[in-house]
Amino acid sequence: MKKEVLSNAHSDKLFEQVYDYLLERIIRGEWKPHEKLPSVRTLAADFHVHRLTVFKAYQLLKQNRKVYVKDKSGYYVQPSSILPVNSQHDPIVSAYVHESHLSEIHQVQAAYQFSKALLDPNLLPNHYFSEYVKKVFDLYPKVLGTYSTTQGDQELREALCRYFIHAYHFYLSADELLITSGSQEAIDLIARVLVKARDTILLERPTYSPAIDIFRRQGANIIPIEIHRYGYDLDQVEMFMQRYKPRLFYMNPTFHNPTGYTVPAEQRKRLVEISKKYQCLLIEDDPYRDIYFDEEPPLPFFAYDTEGSVIYLRSFSKYIAPGLSIATVACRPSLMKLLLKAKSLSDSGAPLLNQKIFLHYFFSERLQQHLAKLRIALTIRKDIMEEELSVTDWNWSSPSGGFNLWMKLPESIPMDSLLRKGIEQSITFVPGSICDPLREYTSWVRLSYSYLNEQQLREGIKRFVGLSCSLY
Repeated sequence: MKKEVLSNAHSDKLFEQVYDYLLERIIRGEWKPHEKLPSVRTLAADFHVHRLTVFKAYQLLKQNRKVYVKDKSGYYVQPSSILPVNSQHDPIVSAYVHESHLSEIHQVQAAYQFSKALLDPNLLPNHYFSEYVKKVFDLYPKVLGTYSTTQGDQELREALCRYFIHAYHFYLSADELLITSGSQEAIDLIARVLVKARDTILLERPTYSPAIDIFRRQGANIIPIEIHRYGYDLDQVEMFMQRYKPRLFYMNPTFHNPTGYTVPAEQRKRLVEISKKYQCLLIEDDPYRDIYFDEEPPLPFFAYDTEGSVIYLRSFSKYIAPGLSIATVACRPSLMKLLLKAKSLSDSGAPLLNQKIFLHYFFSERLQQHLAKLRIALTIRKDIMEEELSVTDWNWSSPSGGFNLWMKLPESIPMDSLLRKGIEQSITFVPGSICDPLREYTSWVRLSYSYLNEQQLREGIKRFVGLSCSLY
């Protein structure tokens, strides 16, 4: 290794430079899996730093599961840390094995797409929707000739503000709302503004796969928080907040993706209090709130927040009008200023036409009535999926809302083979490890019942069960 000299940074930051140097070369595969890394003494000499500086860098790499230690031997490369150098003959399976890349699975053209947590387009009131497109051009004849503001259309933000106050008892103004092109843009924006390399964050386990990728790209140190049928272990959450001083806790607590679990109201109130105590922001992602099968879910965390401890993300893309890709961020003014500054550097705001169409479409009485019918249709589809799976002894919890069923298969079924053969037979699904910050859950899958019609669901699940059983 050639001689390296670090910049004249403060001595407390030198170990971070060593960490970055090592991490970059590990990820690029300059050291092979299980290969021994240079000793602390060697690196200290090469970098002209104290041995303790190198030791701290190695300890952080160990904590982040990039290296492991052999007693009295040294540090070695953790195999899961290295990016794939080639994708073999199947980039989908390679993406599953190595990183996350849910998007690659979504790109597969398949007859039975259980991977897509999207609504069957035939369940949307498409004719009614087209009437509103015409209406918008009548109301706003110059709508295509201007941009939206960066923060979003004032008329839409005021309407959403009234809606949130009435429906969920939020305490906010229209100036505390930001319109984005879907929730994924909102998560990305929050990560860029609030998270820098080596910041610690809490993330549910399992969780929404793109969120893992976004926070990893920022270089965050991710601490997983298990989500259960009853919610979170709040004692564990408080202990982690006290110990790690996390910057934020990203959560999807209502009809959770992928598990379908919902965090109860009493935990929501308590967690807001804990977050205030330890100054940890709660990022509440809420894309499925209207899709409940029995009782309405508890109020959002944001309803219990009076001091700016919660940022609320509400997407309407999943079941209102996916093609419009409208979401909103609710937060207090000090955070809004930061988000607006960052967003202004990337675009001039969500498309104004989409915002105006959504404004008149979403708040119409007919659309609100359609949501009740949509809940019935999705209940039926969920029941069909569970009925076809009942011939197995596999384990899952019946969701009370949302689009997904989270299921554990027998451990003897090799997931990479199941994914590969599924694609060959025109079946797609989401392997559980994609949703896991620790890349475990290798026997779990997420199956979405929202995208296929009833006949396709029955036939597709029969095929999935048969394929899985053939791999025992």
